[in-house]
Amino acid sequence: MIKELREKLKLSQADLAEAVGTSQPQIKRLEAGDRKLTKEWAERLSPHLGIAPESLLFGNTNDNETVKVNPSTAATQQVLELPNAHIRDKVEGLGRKIPVFGQAVGGVDGEFLMNGSILYEVMAPPVISHISGAYAVQIAGESMSPRYEDGEIAFVDPKRRVKKGDYVIAQIRMEEHGPLLAYVKRFIRQNNIELVLEQFNPAKELRFPGNCVVSVHYIALAGAA
Repeated sequence: MIKELREKLKLSQADLAEAVGTSQPQIKRLEAGDRKLTKEWAERLSPHLGIAPESLLFGNTNDNETVKVNPSTAATQQVLELPNAHIRDKVEGLGRKIPVFGQAVGGVDGEFLMNGSILYEVMAPPVISHISGAYAVQIAGESMSPRYEDGEIAFVDPKRRVKKGDYVIAQIRMEEHGPLLAYVKRFIRQNNIELVLEQFNPAKELRFPGNCVVSVHYIALAGAA
């Protein structure tokens, strides 16, 4: 059903992946049935496909259903359909590379050592190409599946304010001279006392003392590099 709805809206797999905040291979696996369509995936996909989450999840369609397509997806499609013969000014930041941090194997909760070592560089997506200090991290492990899969790249905007429900990379130093560890999780709250993050697999909350939190940065986009 995902493929039929996507094609009806004239969206490519890459278009839908960008709107949802995942990778094109993930959309391909969902359409092929290689990845289970969970309630969370249905809730993420449905606003961009013009269908209710329940209808997408259970395969029920209703010709009278009037769910609106997410404006951001529609706007993306409108941009794609514009004539490409008009040459405008050069896009700021186009062609800029940013560093990718991480390590091959993550810890128990998917954490990895943030020691400044760069794995490689990738082209910055337009959403963060103009952001000073933007960077990327490589996801290690499956602690945030199905939102993020092992090996995917998360693109980080360190300037954007973080709010509840956002996906973030938190840098934590538990001891004064201890290692700096990075956690890719869902943000719940932060105050002077503690930082609380949500993990999906296995489902649990992670709590860190406020004085151990070095930074919490917003993940703008993720996918295959």
